[in-house]
Amino acid sequence: MGKTLKVVAAVMLMMTVAVGCTKPSAPENEGDNSGYNAAVVPYHGGADNDSIIHGFVDLGLPSGTLWATCNLGADSPEEIGDYFSWGETKPKAVYSWSNYRYGNVVDDHFRMTKYCTDSCYGLNGFVDNITVLQRVDDAAKANWGAAWRMPTREDWTELFQKTTCTWTVQNGVGGRLLTGWNGNSIFLPAAGFRLDEELVAQNSGMYWSCTLHSDFPERGYSFHFDSVNCHICGTYERNRGQVVRAVRL
Repeated sequence: MGKTLKVVAAVMLMMTVAVGCTKPSAPENEGDNSGYNAAVVPYHGGADNDSIIHGFVDLGLPSGTLWATCNLGADSPEEIGDYFSWGETKPKAVYSWSNYRYGNVVDDHFRMTKYCTDSCYGLNGFVDNITVLQRVDDAAKANWGAAWRMPTREDWTELFQKTTCTWTVQNGVGGRLLTGWNGNSIFLPAAGFRLDEELVAQNSGMYWSCTLHSDFPERGYSFHFDSVNCHICGTYERNRGQVVRAVRL
């Protein structure tokens, strides 16, 4: 397989507490950050609307999970791509509770109509106890087809624990390079997030998982990083616009 764009990567978060990216038992990054990776495999589709080539990388993870080389809506690892509210499958101009898909604002409070584990957060006491995005609400499946999905909280956890995580600048874009034990890597650009019409925290990365924060169901788990730390955080409200990095089934 020929050389194609390398996946410079970054991310990793765990248990609501920020932790350093480099773990003593993890291998050191090797080679340059030129943006090329011979491990990148072009995927030619074959399911649903998955007719566009989307590259993926084998990082040697115990689960065998294959990570996409770029974000949804992007054509290269350094490109930011599209922003999505949690559980929505299309980007939009404004990211707010007032136009969020699954719920309504009642007495200045947002009440959920899907993915709710606590009647205090549900519209008229609604609860369905669904804690992982269903296929119809998975942005990766909706945009890339059945062979792809959004990563779970566990997928991000494994990625963090089984790779080294290094802040780097690739083609002028800051982000984190995640390198597996087999020497292959992906790049996650710092993309910030969108709230209302504003782009916020552009020097940080916030990547959605498909996992609901069951204790606070108005939030979804994300992976958050900056130039200093990486951690998993369950405090991001679902109406926010954040980027998505898909995994291949």
